[in-house]
Amino acid sequence: MRSASSTGPRVASARQVALLALCALVSGLLVRGQAAPARSTPPSLDEAGAFIARAEETLNTLGVRASRADWVQSTYITSDTQAIASETREAQLRAATQFGKEAARFRDLQLPPDLGRKLMLLRLQLTMPAPADPGELAELTQIATSLEADYGKGTYCRQGKDGTQECLDITAIERIMAESRDPRELADLWAGWRRIGPPMRARYTRFVDLTNKGARELGFENTGALWRSNYDMPPDAFSAEVERLWQQVRPFYVSLHAYVRRRLTERYGAAVVPPNGPIPAHLLGNPWAQEWGNIYDLVAPAGAARGFNLTERLRAQKMDARAIVRTGEGFFTSLGFARLPATFWERSLFTKPADRDVVCHASAWSIDNREDVRLKMCIQVNQDDFNTVHHELGHTYYQLAYRQQPFLFMNSANDAFHEAIGDTIALSITPAYLQKIGLVHAATPAREDTGLLLRQALDTIAFLPFGLLIDQWRWHVFSGDITPEHYNESWWDLRRCYQGVDAPVARSEQDFDPGAKYHVPANYPYTRYFLARILQFQFHRALCQAAGQTGPLHRCSIYGNDAAGERLRRTLAMGASRPWPDALEALTGGRQMDATAIVDYFAPLKTWLDEQNRGHAVGWEQALVRSARRPRGAR
Repeated sequence: MRSASSTGPRVASARQVALLALCALVSGLLVRGQAAPARSTPPSLDEAGAFIARAEETLNTLGVRASRADWVQSTYITSDTQAIASETREAQLRAATQFGKEAARFRDLQLPPDLGRKLMLLRLQLTMPAPADPGELAELTQIATSLEADYGKGTYCRQGKDGTQECLDITAIERIMAESRDPRELADLWAGWRRIGPPMRARYTRFVDLTNKGARELGFENTGALWRSNYDMPPDAFSAEVERLWQQVRPFYVSLHAYVRRRLTERYGAAVVPPNGPIPAHLLGNPWAQEWGNIYDLVAPAGAARGFNLTERLRAQKMDARAIVRTGEGFFTSLGFARLPATFWERSLFTKPADRDVVCHASAWSIDNREDVRLKMCIQVNQDDFNTVHHELGHTYYQLAYRQQPFLFMNSANDAFHEAIGDTIALSITPAYLQKIGLVHAATPAREDTGLLLRQALDTIAFLPFGLLIDQWRWHVFSGDITPEHYNESWWDLRRCYQGVDAPVARSEQDFDPGAKYHVPANYPYTRYFLARILQFQFHRALCQAAGQTGPLHRCSIYGNDAAGERLRRTLAMGASRPWPDALEALTGGRQMDATAIVDYFAPLKTWLDEQNRGHAVGWEQALVRSARRPRGAR
């Protein structure tokens, strides 16, 4: 399934062969039989209805309390706020776990569709299933809170240019890695940030044990099986669906990887960037090598027009964080959405406070499931954060659109839809849109499209394998196929297999590099982001068709179009009330996720990349695999 591989001159061990099979076949993750809970008297339809009403009321109340506590803990990190957040999260988890287990009692009843769906969602709502044992539940919530707090407080201290020590948080490290072209400095920052990982390792191992126990009590083999059950299809069918989509886009990624590697080899030399091997992860523009747009200046087409620099335009117009958010709001109001509530502007966090630690990772919050929506983000005035604000407001407007639904339907059709909506809006940040809102004087001519598409692909296409591997690693950790003594080796085996990137410095099992990515210590499933990158183009193509726009897909913006806005509002208002294929059909007219839209969008670039790669190495030699047992279901 992944790029061409070679085990090198040494003979691979049984464990090495196992992970190579994983790279070739994806994960054959099969859900074993799920144990049905013991029953007493047969339940009735009236009992089921009363049970759901009680669950929705209780979970809504506890959820609001937990959201308030989590907001404070994320925006004012202290031992006290961590303790308060842990306590409210524990109460919420306890209730959700109990309701999830009770819901299994009604599985065999013939229920009305809405009631049956609510019962299903109730069993699947937990991404962190907790054991019933009170002591273990309390331990789990304490671990979860501490892991996220460790990430939020994380810094790397180095000697500054003036000889004094400077301590950098992740926001500062991201900024430097986006701009520095010194491979030594980049390697130092890359390794320095990962010092936050090792202290998490033992707690994360215990976290896996506890959540797996909670998942088994809910009737699932492990936590990963529970996560994969949340897509209106069996878990093994979901794994196959993800692989089908990846195979649709993989040739494009391999072509982009080859071009970028060659240009980096030209810049840094073959001793730093092997012409036939994985790309060193520290050279790709951010701490995780997940998106590569920050190195566009190193790989831009020869002789390409510089084009406009949105970061420069934003700063020249003296736009601050709040002004960027106002611009994002304006995009949605142009489609017929209402203005954001006054409380949004009063209660959101737009910039990093100077006097305290906060979790800067951008996120959109619905505190009370009604009007109290907020954005938490340490906004920097640059192009990336301009796009991110538009994305996060997609979450916010989705939350506002489905607030009239019953509690259990107050969510997106599946978790990827939530991400894809914001990404879809970001696709409409075209030169024509920027011209309409006064950020550029004129839209760029068509002859500059290759450069613009390459800049976009460096973020979008380059992200796709990264979007897969986070959960590939976790699914195998949860299943026990990757054991604690091989956590870090397996992480890098998967990164080489999927992405064709490698660590710039030696790594060992003394490290815990997954902990340096927010979504792992914070326990957010990640496959949603891969699916969202696929769906956003499918959504974009459908909305552009609804808007009656013709011409290249990459030049379409739905800004200001009532027809596209109406279709979008209607879909968002459905929330989770229907299976996601129904919501997909409402927006696109089709019921299957389809990566052909992303291929269509970037088709001119793919042709150009193939021409550039002619006569040069494509793919990478697979480094010798060192760890992980054979995944269940693989052959």
